[in-house]
Amino acid sequence: MDGSVRVRLDLAYDGTDFAGWAVQPGQRTVQGELERALAVATGRADGPPPRLVVAGRTDAGVHATGQVAHVDLTAEQLDALTRGHDGAAAVDSAARRLTGLLSDPGDVVVHRASTAPTGFDARFGAVFRRYRYRIADRLFARDPVDRRRTMSHPRPLDDDLMRDAAVALTGLHDFAAYCKPRPGATTIRELQLLDWRREADGVLVAEVRADAFCHNMVRALVGAGIAVGVGRIPPERMAELLASPSRSNEFAVAPAHGLTLVEVGYPADADLAAQAERARARRELA
Repeated sequence: MDGSVRVRLDLAYDGTDFAGWAVQPGQRTVQGELERALAVATGRADGPPPRLVVAGRTDAGVHATGQVAHVDLTAEQLDALTRGHDGAAAVDSAARRLTGLLSDPGDVVVHRASTAPTGFDARFGAVFRRYRYRIADRLFARDPVDRRRTMSHPRPLDDDLMRDAAVALTGLHDFAAYCKPRPGATTIRELQLLDWRREADGVLVAEVRADAFCHNMVRALVGAGIAVGVGRIPPERMAELLASPSRSNEFAVAPAHGLTLVEVGYPADADLAAQAERARARRELA
């Protein structure tokens, strides 16, 4: 958009009552809620309705504490959004106003709104996305307060075996066995971290970080880890499945509600444009 200003939004949401991030006709979605609030906030200004670009399109039921999106606004739209404030006051005003315009019950919060640096792209500029998956596999670890963000598993899991299985999956691989196929989309990803740890309260937590994820990839990796943890498949099988050209049916995809997007990482401002260009190129294995 010529003459536009790119605004970065840092936000969090409880995904329980959403049909995912992306706008869908007749469904309540995070993108739909935010774009409605943006339309109201900038409604006095000329220009097309605001459209958001997001770092990671989360599925129905998935949460976020560190989601990032951007929107391009005309100078008039930005002035309407910030109500004429400048500097830090404008940032605070925009975030508060958007959060206030979101519909009840308050399951989306815009933590920060800021003018994006040159070359910033919420989706293509990211160098990693980090997710966390929580499992209560012991009765004493089940906390009713956390039930909307924690999967309850009926049997204890062997987290040592799950850690052993995860080690061989890091690096650049074709994760077709762990992805729901989409026409024309690559399944080659660089998995930077896959680890399991036991929290002090007994909850088992997976930390998963990659340059990007294909559809259902995190929940599939967690589901395969659970299959290892209950002894359904041996630890080495997770790495063996990387040779499969299609989605494996040897394990179930983990439920959505245990998953949270906790962080999106970006390079230094000077490297943003170059990173976005690299991310747009279709990946191949050497």
